[in-house]
Amino acid sequence: MIIHASMRTDIPAFYSEWFTNRIREGYVRVRNPYDPLQVTEYSLDPEVVDLIVFCSKNPVPMLKYMDLLTSYRTYWYITITPYEADIEPGLFKTIASKRKIIEAFLQISEIVGEEHIGWRYDPIFIDDKYTVKYHLEQLEGISAALQGYTKNCVISFLDLYQKVKRNFPEVKMVSKEQRKYLGQRMTRIATEHKMILRPCGEGTELAAFGADCNGCMTQQIYENAIHMSLDMPKKQFLRKECACYLGNDIGAYNSCPHMCKYCYANYDEKSVRLNRINHNPKSAFLIGNDMPNDKVHKAVQKSWINGQISLNGFFI
Repeated sequence: MIIHASMRTDIPAFYSEWFTNRIREGYVRVRNPYDPLQVTEYSLDPEVVDLIVFCSKNPVPMLKYMDLLTSYRTYWYITITPYEADIEPGLFKTIASKRKIIEAFLQISEIVGEEHIGWRYDPIFIDDKYTVKYHLEQLEGISAALQGYTKNCVISFLDLYQKVKRNFPEVKMVSKEQRKYLGQRMTRIATEHKMILRPCGEGTELAAFGADCNGCMTQQIYENAIHMSLDMPKKQFLRKECACYLGNDIGAYNSCPHMCKYCYANYDEKSVRLNRINHNPKSAFLIGNDMPNDKVHKAVQKSWINGQISLNGFFI
């Protein structure tokens, strides 16, 4: 089975010590975000965890713990955008420049292999500062830096979720004409740098230009990474536009101090600040500890690997 760390917050950037403590103790507890007293306990035994998927804007703090992950298969999605402190204020408080993130990307790729790491350049929005021309120039520069270290470049255009509207009221949707123009040019740039452009949750609009619109966290991507086939149970997709197979998320909403203006996972800065105060690196929970009325159930877990090994993409 798959553990996701995490779509809800940046565990490598802010909670790497907590995560490694969970690895050492062999389990993690997660509150249901809609019913907090309902708690799921996941085993982190590598015999039943087929893959840990990391999503991060700043994986630098995890570099010193990479040796602890040698018993696990991992896949990394590292987001490197062209935005500055006006859009990603918390990121620039913890890291001096995006160049350090690129360097960390290269280091992780050398450790795990290029099939185990992807680059996210998303979400994309357009304004007077972050223009179409600017995005194309930045994508070209970052693509050149990452060439040979990943095969996947994921893009998406900003969706105006309610949290995004509240925290980023001045932003506007990217027009269809802009999406198609950027998609065509970005597909070409990715191809020139030996990458596949994978639009995330954008339907098939960019398929005509050569983009792979099948999803960015698919069974095929996971199988190609671990060189084994997976007998994955059917699962309802999170959104109708999304074909990705998301794992069991061990993160928590309202806990990411990056405070990106386009974030869909944070309600507001006050909620994040309070949750950070309640973070205990030694707890089984990312935020807080056990509560008297918790209803804990252990997840039924088993490996999805069916024993087949992939040779050049074909299973035997």
